[in-house]
Amino acid sequence: MHHAEILMALGGAFLAAGLAARLGRRVGLPTIPLFMLAGLLLGPNTPGLALVEDPTEFALLSSLGLILLLFYLGLEFHLDDLLGGGRKLLAAGGLYLLINVGLGLGFGYLLGWGGREAFVLAGVIGISSSAIVTKVLVETGRLGRPESKLVLGIIVVEDVFLALYLALLQPVLSDASGFAEAAQKFGIAFAFLITLTAIARWGAGLVGRLVETRDDELLIVTFVGLAVLSAGVAERLGVSDAIGAFMIGLILGSGKAGVRIQKLVHPLRDAFAALFFFTFGLTIDPGDVADVWVPILLAVLVTVFGNLLAGTLSSRIYGFGPERASFVSLTVLARGEFALILASMAAAAGLDGRITSFVAGYVLILAILGPLAVSRSDLFARGLEKAIGRWLPERADSGAREVSDMASS
Repeated sequence: MHHAEILMALGGAFLAAGLAARLGRRVGLPTIPLFMLAGLLLGPNTPGLALVEDPTEFALLSSLGLILLLFYLGLEFHLDDLLGGGRKLLAAGGLYLLINVGLGLGFGYLLGWGGREAFVLAGVIGISSSAIVTKVLVETGRLGRPESKLVLGIIVVEDVFLALYLALLQPVLSDASGFAEAAQKFGIAFAFLITLTAIARWGAGLVGRLVETRDDELLIVTFVGLAVLSAGVAERLGVSDAIGAFMIGLILGSGKAGVRIQKLVHPLRDAFAALFFFTFGLTIDPGDVADVWVPILLAVLVTVFGNLLAGTLSSRIYGFGPERASFVSLTVLARGEFALILASMAAAAGLDGRITSFVAGYVLILAILGPLAVSRSDLFARGLEKAIGRWLPERADSGAREVSDMASS
């Protein structure tokens, strides 16, 4: 496309995504699936107006959305959150990951699409959407409740796992030939991760002093430059650019300017993340999604089962009864940005093309089903109480006190 056409298409993409999200909010739907739906309807694979014929035209700006999204997740996460949560937090988050990632890996192998594809699907099915989960907690008005603190604790553990998983995934996606090459690539990724983690733990103050300025404009230019540069360095080292963005966010979030950076990057994250989801929608072919509708529905059932099981067991650790266990299970049900990130990485690595269509349909269903299920969590709670009420007694005061202690640690 010519320069003018690109600008018109880009403006149309932002406008279409915004209008779709506004319509969705009237009926209580989250924005992520609506951004994808707007891209799908205006893409080259559906009849009618095709805003963009070649989705690669948006590739660079879309990757910027991914970088800012992971950068923001890094800003939100603090190492002290994990250390302060104690053994119960690690047990609850670890149990959630063990059940859901394990089910995802097993499901991936049962599909028979390949070993590398199964490893990707383990992350797709096993890790919930931080963006949607946080949004649900805010919209339900339960952000300060004890069960919500447990939900946020699970998200914290997921964020730690996310960084390690991406480091391990890179040599898998690159199809390293032989154990030595795979070990070398993982070693580079892990060393990069450890180096940035050490900086976050002991050098965040120094980096913060180098970045901090009273001028918001200069601060924005500086942290965006650091995020993009770190992503580029990570990519050059054979590590996912997502790791670089996440880790520089972790470092800056631990400094004095972390809160200001969170506020300043928020609109940038929203705008370019919307473009990332819209661009992903452009690549979806409804015919291809229809070809994998059976695996999609099976994966949704596996995810619902895994979440109810993991949420119930995690809640039992804190003495929560059926109502709170149901809320915890359903709040972390939605899948979103990380699944789409993995699908993009899988497509770039030349993996089975069905993964993109599978993830698109899977995320659309769960991104809509998750928030709607939370609004009806009382119905699930009654069913849970009938099924295992004696096994999961209500000890709300004990659970509330323990989780509050976790949050204040």
